[in-house]
Amino acid sequence: MINRALLDILADGQFHSGEEIGAALGISRAAVWKQLQKLEAVDVPLESIKGRGYCVPGGLNLLDPSAVKAALPQGAAGLADQLTIVPSVDSTNSLASQALENGSGHGASFVAEHQSAGRGRRGRQWLSPFARSLYLTTIWEFTNGAAALEGLSLSVAVAVARALRRYGIDGLALKWPNDVLAGDKKLAGILLEMQGDPAGLCQVLVGIGLNVDLRGCQTGSIERPWIDLRSVAEVEPERNKLLAKLLVELAAVYREFAGGGFGVHKDEWLALDAYKDAPVAIQLGEEWVNGIARGVDAGGGLVLDVDGVNRTFYGGEVSLRAGR
Repeated sequence: MINRALLDILADGQFHSGEEIGAALGISRAAVWKQLQKLEAVDVPLESIKGRGYCVPGGLNLLDPSAVKAALPQGAAGLADQLTIVPSVDSTNSLASQALENGSGHGASFVAEHQSAGRGRRGRQWLSPFARSLYLTTIWEFTNGAAALEGLSLSVAVAVARALRRYGIDGLALKWPNDVLAGDKKLAGILLEMQGDPAGLCQVLVGIGLNVDLRGCQTGSIERPWIDLRSVAEVEPERNKLLAKLLVELAAVYREFAGGGFGVHKDEWLALDAYKDAPVAIQLGEEWVNGIARGVDAGGGLVLDVDGVNRTFYGGEVSLRAGR
């Protein structure tokens, strides 16, 4: 397990000797070396100079529960009481699932500085460099079964857009069914998993990956055009404040959704529709259906004008129809 106290020492971007680190942590020099190797294993950029020690160039912008709580508005501080932040995990959705098995549930949030197996839609890998983005999963209970959850991923995208706009980010767009775009490039993705009774009380694990600052990261494995928050923000992104805004907007959207389904967010989503009246293609297994995007219905289904006839789809993946 990665030592959080070691991260706190190196977060300032200054050099610290092995002796200094060992004294601060109460461990031997050999143990310090083993801990530093764990950081390198998750791609924390360590620099070592003989006689000076070790540093993380540029430092680390670490997430901290107390900083998140301080950034929450009055009346919402309780959101931080159910917040768990870990240095590294396979995925925050897995962490949330384990928490459910151990009795944690409604309203709990899990954030990691790094994911070793971050997941996107259709099993795609989500690039998760250490302390450079936000990887968040929240648990929320809904009482009316799986059928009542249609369109939830779209409502979650509305919550993400709200939080980003409160952070001063403009030019956002939403791609059906689970992406937030900026400049026609992917800024955030959403992954939902359901547990419990499909016909009654169920818990939804809402996973969100938000690119914050990917400068210098190995991004060659990303299949589609992407962008990070630092590229579109007027100020340096501060992840604790951003996380606080996300938690507030997500909680509000979950309550709104529980009261009226996606219909209460439909107009807000449509106002940010990335493909409004654009030619698109929807993939259904091996089949592609071409048409003109005509927004979404109250259940979150994609409405597509196919040869002059509106058809509604509740699955698949939309992409621009380039070359089709």
